[in-house]
Amino acid sequence: MRKAIFPGTFDPFTIGHYSVVERALTFMDEIVIGIGINENKNTYFPIEKREEMIRELYKDEPRITVMSYDCLTIDFAQKVGARFIVRGIRTVKDFEYEETIADINRKLAGIETILLFTEPELTCVSSTIVRELLTYNKDISQFIPKGMRIS
Repeated sequence: MRKAIFPGTFDPFTIGHYSVVERALTFMDEIVIGIGINENKNTYFPIEKREEMIRELYKDEPRITVMSYDCLTIDFAQKVGARFIVRGIRTVKDFEYEETIADINRKLAGIETILLFTEPELTCVSSTIVRELLTYNKDISQFIPKGMRIS
């Protein structure tokens, strides 16, 4: 069985994240969306709300599990029995960073990282931009998955 984690802060979960998960489901049997807890990040939504929004989005997809974690990503992957980490790449800068982390994860735990390039029309979408739009009470519906409720 091919099981992967898709780690991130997901504050909030965007159409870019959704695209990565949907594409990864074409070659993974199961995906655990792991919401990393990082006390150094100022988040817009509390962890419980992020979990709830993503769980609700995937309530009819039995191959998706949503969990939060407060440890190294490779430790979380091992805890849930995942042999793969799925990551989305928007820019060359993302690639360089992810390549280094993937090399370390492979050396430390034997866990392979699968990098999926963002679809061209979604490269401008980031959680940071969506949070800023939320701060100024702008409509973000075009940047989050259809059916996801942000209230």
